[in-house]
Amino acid sequence: MSEAVTTATLRLDKWLWFARFVKSRSLATKLVAEGNMRVNGAPTQKAHLAVKPGDVLTFALGAHIRVIRIAALGARRGPAPEARLLYEDLDPPVPRAAGEAPVSAAAARDPGAGRPTKRDRRQIAALKEPRE
Repeated sequence: MSEAVTTATLRLDKWLWFARFVKSRSLATKLVAEGNMRVNGAPTQKAHLAVKPGDVLTFALGAHIRVIRIAALGARRGPAPEARLLYEDLDPPVPRAAGEAPVSAAAARDPGAGRPTKRDRRQIAALKEPRE
């Protein structure tokens, strides 16, 4: 008997969920449908696209552009250490220093300024209210 050669594939949205890049399959579908996903360099908006080990995914996730090579398909959405075995990160994000928190422009304050006082909040509120 001859054994047929089969290549295992998995839906793109399901693989993104298995690999823990998104919290739910509906969010994975939304990520792909936005049109910012590339599979092997070709843009796609189809969450049902079949991916296989060796495919390279490029997509924006948060503030980072992720470039991922699929190492395995996985059979379930397991714990994070198991999910990390499903892919190889080709362009890992730059790690922050220990204890360094991300700072948004709105939350930036001068060092030592601390929280606004009640007086400061009243002045801010006076600036924001419409003038007649």
